[in-house]
Amino acid sequence: MRDVLFLVHRIPYPPDKGDKIRSFNLLRALASEYRVHLGSFVDNPADWTHSQALDQWCASRELRSLVPWRATLRSARGLFTGEPLTDPYYNDAAMHAWVRATLAKHEISAIVIMSSSMAQYVPDEESRRYRCVVDFCDVDSDKWLQYSAGARWPMSWVYRREGLCLEQREAHIARMSHASVFVSHAEADHFRRLHPDTAHRVHAVANGVDTATFSPAHSLESPYAPGEAALVFTGAMDYWANGDAVSWFAREALPAIRAREPRARFWIVGSNPTSAVRALGALDGVTVTGRVPDVRPYLRHASFAVAPLRLARGVQNKVLEAMAMARPVLATSAAIRGIDAAAPPGVVIADTAQDLAREALSLLAATDRDARGAAARRYVTERFAWETNLRSFLSLLTDMPRASLLRVHGGGRP
Repeated sequence: MRDVLFLVHRIPYPPDKGDKIRSFNLLRALASEYRVHLGSFVDNPADWTHSQALDQWCASRELRSLVPWRATLRSARGLFTGEPLTDPYYNDAAMHAWVRATLAKHEISAIVIMSSSMAQYVPDEESRRYRCVVDFCDVDSDKWLQYSAGARWPMSWVYRREGLCLEQREAHIARMSHASVFVSHAEADHFRRLHPDTAHRVHAVANGVDTATFSPAHSLESPYAPGEAALVFTGAMDYWANGDAVSWFAREALPAIRAREPRARFWIVGSNPTSAVRALGALDGVTVTGRVPDVRPYLRHASFAVAPLRLARGVQNKVLEAMAMARPVLATSAAIRGIDAAAPPGVVIADTAQDLAREALSLLAATDRDARGAAARRYVTERFAWETNLRSFLSLLTDMPRASLLRVHGGGRP
């Protein structure tokens, strides 16, 4: 069995949020064919209790504690060095030492890097020696540039600087790697347009959903009051785009919905709600749960799920999970873009608060919600199986001849 080095910016277990769901399933896929040596960070102290669970998939592992406020202070170094701020945020001397020792000790056949911030642990000369595949997931540089457009100074300047610096860094990483992977065809195509010299080595590998776990067949007790018409949003609530989405929906769309249908209630279900998100719980018809042991009952018994994201990158797991639970989804086009160019079965798209309210009322009155949900489940079952999607990822570790590499010009970081 061959050895692979897997570098991930956040511990891939438990798979309880978007990036961890993808990295966990990638870890399992790698472990089916390789001895995996995992290097990662733990930014939530509660996740340390799950560290030993990784041993069933890892031949060795190095987990480093990351304290967000300290990492934020450290990231300021990038303002003086020209680096994107995310590089010093994840810079750790002990992790560098562990990577060097692992490469020296084991016959590593490939290196898999998840997120651009972990590429700093594989210097240019090492990326030329090993088959190196980088899973960027999304074009993060463009995300920061979008943030800058909606932010006030000085954060607008910080976000724009981060976007521009990260765009250069992403280009350099792509040129030094055998393959660059993105979570959707839309993200991959966007990266190809930005960096056409690497286009022939850019690939899309979609997320999946565990349709056995996320299934309406499970007996799950309803968390809602009898007669309540629950509209549910699920996701990590310390993520800016999620917070913006629920605040916009709760303040701009929900009042019009409840004026016509007072049974409607908006449930915000997810870990680490910010103070701004918690404050939404004081609004009429809004419940903020915080972390819950299992999101499936909230999805299974909702009238439908909502994904009113105004800024979204890649594939939204929250949408796939709701569809797998056989619930209709009311979403913005941004939330669906990574899944399908058009509205998938069971999904209704609306992009203004007025349209969201109108479509929500239409869904609440619909007699075929269950049929729509069943169609949504069939769609994700056929198109978003982890095993099928990650098979193409694993092929990148062996099927790319070195002759396909671009000639490397220069060295070091941009």
